[in-house]
Amino acid sequence: MKTWKFGIIGAGMVADFHAKSIQHLSNARLMGICGAGSGRAAILAKQYNCREFPDYHALLRNPEIDIITIATPSGMHMEPTVEAALQGKHVLCEKPIDISPERIDAMIKAHSKAGTRLGGIFNYRFTDTVHLLKTAVDEGRFGTITYASVHVPWWRSDVYYQHKWRGTLQLDGGGAMMNQSIHMVDMLQYVMGPIDSLHAYIATLGHNIEAEDTATAILRFKNKALGSIYGSTASFPGQPRRIEITGTKGTAILEDNNIKVWQFAAETKDDERIRAQYATNESGGGAADPSAIPFELHAKNIAAFISSVETGEAFEIDGNEARKAVEIVLAMYTSAKENRSFQF
Repeated sequence: MKTWKFGIIGAGMVADFHAKSIQHLSNARLMGICGAGSGRAAILAKQYNCREFPDYHALLRNPEIDIITIATPSGMHMEPTVEAALQGKHVLCEKPIDISPERIDAMIKAHSKAGTRLGGIFNYRFTDTVHLLKTAVDEGRFGTITYASVHVPWWRSDVYYQHKWRGTLQLDGGGAMMNQSIHMVDMLQYVMGPIDSLHAYIATLGHNIEAEDTATAILRFKNKALGSIYGSTASFPGQPRRIEITGTKGTAILEDNNIKVWQFAAETKDDERIRAQYATNESGGGAADPSAIPFELHAKNIAAFISSVETGEAFEIDGNEARKAVEIVLAMYTSAKENRSFQF
């Protein structure tokens, strides 16, 4: 079995999730990491027994490294991703894959030309409950879906925003929607399919930051269902993220990775087991503390990317797929700024 050798670009909090995940996988090995001069890269390199590189250029020139994970601020994803393609290395990039369609398209083009793989991290997709929800939708168990929503009532203190890039348009690409809630935006479009139109409002109500800390939108999906999105980092003390789908023959509600409602007009023999198995309260949803999120879902995301590289099969969150959630968030920003409905 081949051992895939990894390098991490970025040394902030999320880099630790990447390093733990790589260490957790039997067919992966962390070779090196680079940061931006804060000293964190040296700490992580020592902790995970790998090499600290002076910058990402040096890391990308290392011939031993096969796969790069990008853990820099969101608006700094494109440059190392494009250079990695030129060096023949596959890239798995944190959410959002970048903050504008133009930058994302440059990343996709570079890897398509190089014949290397580009993927995104949306680790919440790799939960049993999301797979169950997606299957139920695909099998038509909800009948005619009438409404679908995501709700992210999270809390971040002022200390969180003391990091100079957080909550900025240039490096974070936005606030509560582009950073925190984009996970659930991705989940909504993944499960429900494309959005037809939306009308959004955004506001900065609880923090002194450039971007929004509260946002909401009403939606119409291509399948004619209605829906909504709500996301905030100004909802003390922070509550579980939630997705709800309801229709003429069923309703399902997930909070974090737990099933709160799972009810269908046509019950199957597995429904009672599903309700019992996934009803347990699960901690570590990141509602108030981003470091409290378990790393295992990142590990599943990385393992799936490795598998796609090995087999040549499509990766479900390739560059084009990861782009979709960014498009929706940017549509919300445009709608709110121009006070109009946005048509996709």
